Amino acid sequence: TEVEEFDSVLRDRSHIDETLRLAAEEKAADYAAAIQKLRKIYHTSIKPMEQAYKYNELRQHEISDGEITSKPMVLFLGPWSVGKSSMINYLLGLHDSPYQLYTGAEPTTSEFTVIMHGEKIRSVEGIVMAADSSRSFSPLEKFGQNFLEKLIGIEMPHKLLERVTFVDTPGIIENRKQQERGYPFNDVCQWFIDRADLIFVVFDPTKLDVGLELEMLFRQLKGRESQIRIILNKADNLATQDLMRVYGALFWSLAPLINVTEPPRVYVSSFWPYDYAPDTSRELFKREEISLLEDLNQVIENRMENKIAFIRQHAIRVRIHALLVDRYVQTFKEKMSFFSDPELVFQEIVDEPDKFYIFKSILAKTNVSKFDLPNRDAYRDFFGINPIANFKSLASQCSYIGGCLLDKIEKAITNELPALLSSINSGKQPGLSSCEVTGCGEKPKNRYRKN
Repeated sequence: TEVEEFDSVLRDRSHIDETLRLAAEEKAADYAAAIQKLRKIYHTSIKPMEQAYKYNELRQHEISDGEITSKPMVLFLGPWSVGKSSMINYLLGLHDSPYQLYTGAEPTTSEFTVIMHGEKIRSVEGIVMAADSSRSFSPLEKFGQNFLEKLIGIEMPHKLLERVTFVDTPGIIENRKQQERGYPFNDVCQWFIDRADLIFVVFDPTKLDVGLELEMLFRQLKGRESQIRIILNKADNLATQDLMRVYGALFWSLAPLINVTEPPRVYVSSFWPYDYAPDTSRELFKREEISLLEDLNQVIENRMENKIAFIRQHAIRVRIHALLVDRYVQTFKEKMSFFSDPELVFQEIVDEPDKFYIFKSILAKTNVSKFDLPNRDAYRDFFGINPIANFKSLASQCSYIGGCLLDKIEKAITNELPALLSSINSGKQPGLSSCEVTGCGEKPKNRYRKN
């Protein structure tokens, strides 16, 4: 038939390699040296504070070496059968290859599929991925064996996968109950969202209904708006006038879910290997596709800066947590007397932190933003698991050889991490040998700013 004949015409993919600069050689040595420096800063200046004040018990986010050295992660989310898997096949040129992701009109992807670089093409079971501590996926073990059976890795030698990892997710099915999946779907999504450098939320012009599961997903994306890109896929299925109507309807549906002044960028195109349908806006779709590829390339190019931003943001949170725990410790010691009941005294402090100026004193004495302060209720749970007697004050967390934990983490935040960023931006190699202590002997040229 005419449709089959048209479908067999494959689109030219040369612009993908050109836009993503896949033929260009990378300075692997510079990148490896910067990663090594970042690891050293984390292990010597940030992790000791994390461990001393059990930060992981508060945030449930432990940074592994695998996470520091991992490639940028691009996450594909959206309703079922909107073209997420087809888009990955198209970007990687997997069409008609044995390892193309399975696609179809019905819900097809029931697994979380991680597509990553490897020396040869092979699939990796989720249980194996979680057991390998050198990968960044070992924390996924906490979601249970049912989930690990729904996690699969695909390794293949591909230039793009040398620089980025793709994650394909099961489609959102609005009439399905959470428990039917057999694992905590939203919690798993949150784990990937927290680690993704770019999040593509894909829509089909015929499936714009927003239900409870999609609403929940956008609640989970709160705070990550800068990473979100909306994709209106299969756009060549519609006439131009209908497409404009659908574009408006998509914004109307999403407006209540994305409460930011600047909405995420929306890309309108058709991401699959076949040529665009006749009599559609093919020039517009091609330009949109190139814009999306440039966006992806920007994330790849800025991966080291983004990683430093992530570690620095993490260090700031750890520091604030330590300052708060220290304040709780000091307040407890001040309020205790010979005849006091320790449990009752501390219960009062935890229940009414404002009465003892716990949070206000941190804001008054340090350069901490009130927007960075954690939820005070979280400390009721935190101290329920970790008795106050288990913690020392910050003043006593010093040693003659190692120095003070607070000084080290502050130096990392204000000096070492910005200096590492400056050395990358100026094209200098941050060698370990010459600048172990001083962070390459440079003062940051400007205050650190997240890209």
